[in-house]
Amino acid sequence: MNNTRHIISILLENEAGALSRVANLFSARGFNIECLTVAPTEDASLSRLTLVTTGNEDIIEQIVKQLNKLIDVVKLIDLTEGPHIERELMLIKVKATGEQRAEMQRLTDIFRGRVIDVTDSTFTIELTGTSDKLDGFIGAVHSDNILEVVRSGVTGIARGQKSLHV
Repeated sequence: MNNTRHIISILLENEAGALSRVANLFSARGFNIECLTVAPTEDASLSRLTLVTTGNEDIIEQIVKQLNKLIDVVKLIDLTEGPHIERELMLIKVKATGEQRAEMQRLTDIFRGRVIDVTDSTFTIELTGTSDKLDGFIGAVHSDNILEVVRSGVTGIARGQKSLHV
């Protein structure tokens, strides 16, 4: 059985404890959440929760069934079952002195990032893209030069006419 990565997007009642109940479902069954993002939607009564998990088809099917049983879950979709767009935001603070500054700027340009803060010894860079792209940037920067990394986690949306709405 092949463990694959799945992006599950959930419309959730925007109420206290809703996120906790989703997290507890995973914890109680020994499932791992690799990343989790949640924010209000255009409807103030709903939040959109996007989580990434891995598992074989049986495990993912079980996760989806259990999530659908939660009272707070209005609707959900496994984005990885069809064409979708996924993005993640990363802010990374790196050492940038002397010749490092030009090299860091060049690398940022190659990865289509933006330098959003500059001091005499650091650059803070904003990058958006797939998780693989962000991992690639981190890999291209010497680890001794990385001071701090903050990542938003994956968010995604189905392509074309398919959408998650009530």
